[in-house]
Amino acid sequence: MPQGHSHEAQPAGTTPFCHVCGRHSPDVELIPFGAVRPSLSPEIEALAAGWGQGCYLCRSDLMRARRRHLRSWLHRHHATGTLGEQVIEAIERGEPVTRPPEEVLPERESFGNRAADRLATFGGSWGFILSFAVVLIGWMLLNTIGLLAHPFDPYPFILLNLVLSSLAALQAPVIMMSQRRQEEKDRARAESDYRINLKAELEILQLHDKLDHAMMQLAELQQARARQEDGHE
Repeated sequence: MPQGHSHEAQPAGTTPFCHVCGRHSPDVELIPFGAVRPSLSPEIEALAAGWGQGCYLCRSDLMRARRRHLRSWLHRHHATGTLGEQVIEAIERGEPVTRPPEEVLPERESFGNRAADRLATFGGSWGFILSFAVVLIGWMLLNTIGLLAHPFDPYPFILLNLVLSSLAALQAPVIMMSQRRQEEKDRARAESDYRINLKAELEILQLHDKLDHAMMQLAELQQARARQEDGHE
């Protein structure tokens, strides 16, 4: 049967078939109308009109309806895009939606980037401050208190100023490289957090639908049982 066409409820005594794709049991696993959440009915009706009591749906078409339902919910409440589609696909496949930032940005893990990270880490530590202070004090002492017969950088330490200026000029771009890489990792972590939150929100939405459907079925069973007990009396 072609998809998107209107199908009537399946006659009693016939071999059950999928309301959307028309495949028969036992070729596919079929799910009866009563076992499908009512919130999916508009999506199934959009795939093939006439969905109702006595109809069946195969699992692949049920997944299609769930995907359409989640996508329409995303359209109403979130800005849809690649992330939303990836989260929906991960939910359908039962896969994780995130990876560590180090795995997301493997192409940027070059030797220069690793060296920049280490230099920036060392440049912002107490070890660098103390060692640099020792070097400065030693430099000035060597050139002022007469330890050397011919000081290589007498007061006012012009060579020292040149060294410090050169060091600052080289250190600034290294720190900027490290900060840029840290920003990329922060964006990757923020995207990972968004994926996790969105997946949790969608999973909770589906869980609420399933619980509501289960409560409705339980109430119907209790009503049917009460009617049977009244009939026996």
